[in-house]
Amino acid sequence: MNFLEQISERAKSDIKTIVLPESSDIRTIKAAAMVQEKGLARIVLVGKENEIKKLAGDLDISKAAIVDPEASPKFEEYANSFYELRKAKGETPEQAREIIKDSVYWGVMMVKMGAADGMVSGAIHSTADTVRPALQILKTKPGTKMASGFFVMVVPNCEYGSNGTFVYADSGVVENPDAAGLADIAIESANSFRSLVQDEPKVAMLSYSTYGSAKSELTEKVIAATKIAKEKAPNLILDGELQADAALVPSVGKSKAPGSVVAGQANVLIFPDLNCGNIAYKLTQRLARAEAYGPILQGIAKPVNDLSRGCVAEDIVGVVAITAVQAQNI
Repeated sequence: MNFLEQISERAKSDIKTIVLPESSDIRTIKAAAMVQEKGLARIVLVGKENEIKKLAGDLDISKAAIVDPEASPKFEEYANSFYELRKAKGETPEQAREIIKDSVYWGVMMVKMGAADGMVSGAIHSTADTVRPALQILKTKPGTKMASGFFVMVVPNCEYGSNGTFVYADSGVVENPDAAGLADIAIESANSFRSLVQDEPKVAMLSYSTYGSAKSELTEKVIAATKIAKEKAPNLILDGELQADAALVPSVGKSKAPGSVVAGQANVLIFPDLNCGNIAYKLTQRLARAEAYGPILQGIAKPVNDLSRGCVAEDIVGVVAITAVQAQNI
């Protein structure tokens, strides 16, 4: 059973309600029909019912709920709740009423108010436009200072990682974390890997240097992050700084980092900045023909996940299933 099949079976075992706010996009409508057909989640589409049904055409979305924010009996309640959350930032009641009409904000408010368990957006919105409402409304979970993003990468015919499955982080959200931030990303990513892949995370703090083979400001950040992460999560199998080949290939790991608990075995790859993480996931996806699920968000109080704007309906279905499984673990 591959990663997505395993996630889908887990999603079916405890059905959750997932909001899809981008109902003006046919990919979202197709995904909603597919999710309902597979029984992965209950779906809520945000938008005007006549427009959604016209776009759907022959696609069966009869089991999906459709919510038009401006026509909803919950509008005033949600607007007032959003105002209370944001008034310290200078938001007025009138501004709150306008903002909450936005489908993404409405979707996140549904999650906040318990009307849904998670949200998936990003097919037509930027990552920032998905993350911003989530942080304003849901905020970070207790004990976590920031939200970050990761991809689950499933590489076919791969002898490395967890049967070819990896978490790459941060590959979508945090541009240039400091050492403390990088340590937090590593710990959160390990937890995400354990939850979704159901295997023991082995975390490599990646660099262009292994165990001091080079020395610069860039390598020192990774060394410092490794130290912080080990202090905060002493039971986590984590090591660095490691070059990618030392992290993945047993023979190289043994040569470059003898005695490392991670070298040659890594399945969670932590990149020093977003440049590295984003480039690496796209190269892996295209050159190795890997499946890339994400960017999945972590560190937010409830599950809200992003999509690539180049996604297809099947990608949305996969992220819905992942979001449902995340919601099971709240």
